[in-house]
Amino acid sequence: MSWLWAIIVGLVLGVIARAILPGKQDIPLWLTVIFGILGSILGNAVAGWIGVRDTDGIDWMRHVLQLIGAVVVVGVGDMLWQSIKGNRKKQQRT
Repeated sequence: MSWLWAIIVGLVLGVIARAILPGKQDIPLWLTVIFGILGSILGNAVAGWIGVRDTDGIDWMRHVLQLIGAVVVVGVGDMLWQSIKGNRKKQQRT
């Protein structure tokens, strides 16, 4: 069940991160989910480092850090995806 929850959270965070980022991201949905999961993990790690991972009530700060992590990972991942995709197109032309 935890894997299913991670996929759902990754999808939601990835889609929100894509909406926050300016411009169009040309990454497929499956990669958006993976980047959202990675951003969530990154946000959880940062929350643990600064001591706000487990609080009473809703962990708003942890959720904000997860979203920030997803925005960073989706942004960097999109640039990497474009460079790989661009290199493949160049190789196919030659």
